[in-house]
Amino acid sequence: MEIGRGKTGRRAYSLDEIGIVPARRTRDPEEVSIAWQIDAYRFQMPLIACPMDSVVSPKTAIAIGKLGGLGVLDLEGLWTRFEDPEPVLAEVTELGEEAATRRLQEIYAEPIKEELIGRRIEEISRAGVITAAALSPQRTARYYKAVLDAGADIFVIRGTTVSAEHVSGRAEPLNLKQFIYELDIPVIVGGCATYTAALHLMRTGAAGVLVGFGGGSGHTTAAVLGVAVPMATAIADVAAARRDYLDESGGRYVHVIADGSMTRSGDIAKALALGSDAVMVGSPFARSAEAPGRGFHWGSEANHPELPRGARVKVGEIGTLEQVLFGPSTVPDGSMNLMGALKRTMATAGYTELKEFQRVEVVVTPPAPRPR
Repeated sequence: MEIGRGKTGRRAYSLDEIGIVPARRTRDPEEVSIAWQIDAYRFQMPLIACPMDSVVSPKTAIAIGKLGGLGVLDLEGLWTRFEDPEPVLAEVTELGEEAATRRLQEIYAEPIKEELIGRRIEEISRAGVITAAALSPQRTARYYKAVLDAGADIFVIRGTTVSAEHVSGRAEPLNLKQFIYELDIPVIVGGCATYTAALHLMRTGAAGVLVGFGGGSGHTTAAVLGVAVPMATAIADVAAARRDYLDESGGRYVHVIADGSMTRSGDIAKALALGSDAVMVGSPFARSAEAPGRGFHWGSEANHPELPRGARVKVGEIGTLEQVLFGPSTVPDGSMNLMGALKRTMATAGYTELKEFQRVEVVVTPPAPRPR
């Protein structure tokens, strides 16, 4: 598409512009399976809670795990900086809008304590659920041994944009291919938003690749950096990279995990229909009564010391974690009973398995107005 005489660009689509086509033969929602497996770990739903302090604490990671999902703890968050982060969490929720970003920067300037990394992971692991923890690429080399020693099951390397070929004249970059090869646990890495970047990440040996820039509702990367790829196009491109890598590698399957831009049950269904194997979401969990953010939501981008690319936003509380996931819903906007809605979507489209559902017909539609 021509932007002007000197520049062309490809038309890309957001999830709001995608519609799932119902089938002539529908299914009973009770016969639909939404189970998902990555490496040796099987989950009852394809839902991962974002590594954000407003979403995942050791306690909520355990609760999400017992409900059949996966909660990922941010090892650069408040739980590894403070012995008792509860007073700090309470303060964050009481900050005024103008003071929030500056105070978040001050709070997150507290150093990470390596002994707390092991203690938090062990706390989750002792509860008998699958344990996942996340580090940014910049801190992975420094702290990954503490993650392994504590017995984490899945390791997540998550950043706004993660490259398999990062070049730096200031420091030795993380060699993802060598690093992942030497680990004995599955690694999920991202984000990425293009076919080429995803293919390179898959070649590192990652078990899963995160699609998108994360952050969701409070993310301002597009406004601050001008970097943006609409989610529907990003998922479809990365799913194509998965298909081609499957052929290239002789049958190695890398899971595609959509990360960001999903606040309603319909968004989750569309992301899976476009080719993702699972989704990583934040704000739906942040709205639960058990969420550590207490009705507020923010990501690590909000406290960057030099260039914040996120905000603390008020999302409110709508119900328990179990209600958010499995209902019953008391609102008609798709923010509750996320998994019940997914089952109904799949049944309406005529599918009973997630992998089959990736073949569903979709259409491009004008974006519908979001419910307030």
